[in-house]
Amino acid sequence: MLVLGVILRVRYGGGEPYRDLSTDPLIEETALEEVLAYPEPIGNLAVNRQGRIFFTVHPESRPQGNKLLELIAGAAIPYPDGASQHRLFNTVLGLVIDRRNILWTIDHGNHGFGKARLLAFDLASGEVAHDHRFSNDIAPAGSFLQDLQVSPDGQTIVIADASFWRKKPALIVYDIQQHTARRVLESHDSVSPENYLIRNQLMDMTFIGGLVSLKGGVDGIAFDSAGEWLYFAAINQSGLYRIRLKDLTNTGLPPEQLESRVERFSDKPLSDGLSTDVAGNVYVTDVEHSSVFVVGPDKQPRTLVRSDRIRWADALSFGPGGWLYLADSAIPDQILQTRDHIMAKGPYYIFRFQPGFEGIPGQ
Repeated sequence: MLVLGVILRVRYGGGEPYRDLSTDPLIEETALEEVLAYPEPIGNLAVNRQGRIFFTVHPESRPQGNKLLELIAGAAIPYPDGASQHRLFNTVLGLVIDRRNILWTIDHGNHGFGKARLLAFDLASGEVAHDHRFSNDIAPAGSFLQDLQVSPDGQTIVIADASFWRKKPALIVYDIQQHTARRVLESHDSVSPENYLIRNQLMDMTFIGGLVSLKGGVDGIAFDSAGEWLYFAAINQSGLYRIRLKDLTNTGLPPEQLESRVERFSDKPLSDGLSTDVAGNVYVTDVEHSSVFVVGPDKQPRTLVRSDRIRWADALSFGPGGWLYLADSAIPDQILQTRDHIMAKGPYYIFRFQPGFEGIPGQ
């Protein structure tokens, strides 16, 4: 047991406090509106141009019922229906809606011990529009495919593998027409966690008597509105990075050259979700300080909105009318917790606010 404890501590434990980048919020806390209170933890969300709101129940909470839902007239309705939930979804988490009104979902396949699955639905018809199961070399055991974005031209999907347990984070580049995938930037500094301990308002993110710390690789990803740049960030990382889409999709570019084209864009808080707007701002959640940051073209991170109501600022998605929606996944109240604890700590929330700039709905 002692040897096992040492191994766990060396591989998964430890971490130093990270500096607080908080500034005075640019938006008052009262501007944060509650959209949904749900009895189970929220995973990710996506909002389309018509204002349809979709969300997942976080798979780390081990949901027993519906896993993908749509908010309709204040009620959470299983999507596409209740009967197909078990057949279609295992550990579905990430969501995005592309510019053709296709809802894309990523299921990490129980941390890669099953089959990770990319599944899409045509929101006009409700029919399955795309279905792909990843091979073990793309989504191996210990992987965690959990966030995805579709390029504006609808040809490429980029998926983030945070790789909590395998410790080999990477970006996955998927060609929609060809149904082919590549792992890129695996274990590069830009996608890997640094040795920081997340100190959330509810708890320090350590477990098993301090032997294991929550340290995630690349998580949030977001295209700029033109589709030129992909912004990305690891959870336990000080840097927000970007790379051109044309470089990611260039299959003839050697790995070393691809790595050389990664740019560190700015500093950031320890984070989860990302989004962008048409003015060139990047929105970054802060999982330690219950807030959302904005990084403008000047590359200076600033606190945009902060609220003690937010337990873990997770996914972001723009909707119509300039609203930016925020999924609060409340990770400290669900990860490695009993179902009784999880249910007792409900409800769990989706919020929204007006950042002052328009974004692309669904992303």
